[in-house]
Amino acid sequence: MPSPTRSISEPSKVLVFGAGNFGSCLADHLGDSDHDVYLWSRQGEVVESLNKTHRNPMYLKDHHFSTNITAVGPELPGETLINEMDVLLFAIPTQFLRENLEKLRLYLNKEKHPLLIFVNKGIEIGTHALTLEIITDTCGAGIAKAATFISGPSFAKESKICNLTCLLVVQRQPTSVSVTSFTDSEAQRAAILFHQPHFRCYTGSDPIGTELAGALKNVYAIAAGAADGLGFENNTRAMIITRGLAEMTRIGTAYGADPLTFLGLAGVGDLFMSCSSPTSRNYSVGFRLGKGESLDSIINNLGSVAEGVTTAKGVKMILDELGIKARIATTVIYEETIIPGKDIQAAVRELLELPSSKEIDLPSATGGPAKQLMKKLGLD
Repeated sequence: MPSPTRSISEPSKVLVFGAGNFGSCLADHLGDSDHDVYLWSRQGEVVESLNKTHRNPMYLKDHHFSTNITAVGPELPGETLINEMDVLLFAIPTQFLRENLEKLRLYLNKEKHPLLIFVNKGIEIGTHALTLEIITDTCGAGIAKAATFISGPSFAKESKICNLTCLLVVQRQPTSVSVTSFTDSEAQRAAILFHQPHFRCYTGSDPIGTELAGALKNVYAIAAGAADGLGFENNTRAMIITRGLAEMTRIGTAYGADPLTFLGLAGVGDLFMSCSSPTSRNYSVGFRLGKGESLDSIINNLGSVAEGVTTAKGVKMILDELGIKARIATTVIYEETIIPGKDIQAAVRELLELPSSKEIDLPSATGGPAKQLMKKLGLD
């Protein structure tokens, strides 16, 4: 059987910020797609190991990374390297994005800036800003309008479950993602950069919905993990996924996103995977909470960032601003994040004892925060 035809993409110079699971995975994918990749890590040992042995001692430890990757760091790359790049890809946690963009914006060529791609999923604590707004605040509306966002069911790392090896992006198992931007040409450019037979890209024009979906699903993954930790089974998980999707769509619609976005890869696709896999960091947090472990203990030895824990605090601010109800999200926010240690079984009991309500209940008032953001971007 002949090999599948590769995507047509000219080799590009790509700088990936963040050598965690997902950043390393995407760098490896792009390196194997014949792009010239630079991978920044703030840990000197990771830089040294990748350059000497093509292995990451912190993440995906058994994987031999593409020889097209050059690791850089621990200092943040400077103007010379930035201006050589065709693409800057950000795979660093949302809570650290603003400070890094404020440093890097000084090096961006205002006449011809590189393609900017963001794969982080979260809401900034304190400001409850989406990544799009952080980019606007730090780099300006012009750069934010051209920024692209990649999201979808695409774990960088899985493990062996029931003696079966789960899908691994680094093993080139088929994966699909959503690539969105307000600028269609930039979304297409990012899709062409990544697209391969095993890594399929679908473009869209609703980055606000894509961002919200990617952030919110982490909160519901905590809820799903907690339910499993408490001993509930498939019926309960299906309920959480389905009702979680309804809540995500309600929140997104009230915010001003396209409700159809939540039915795509960045919405239900990512939600289903994050709520179903024991190797999801957010699911793991919830599962351990369900088993009675304290949140502080979980965070201290998790070994990687679970965005849902910090995102939950931003979600509370968004719910308060929108004036809408999202019962599952609220339970996660109050009982598992803001007041850790309260009896989680009591929290679940309270949730299950709520009165019956409409299954589909989209808000009548929509679009406030999105309209403000669009005005900030000059797209109103």
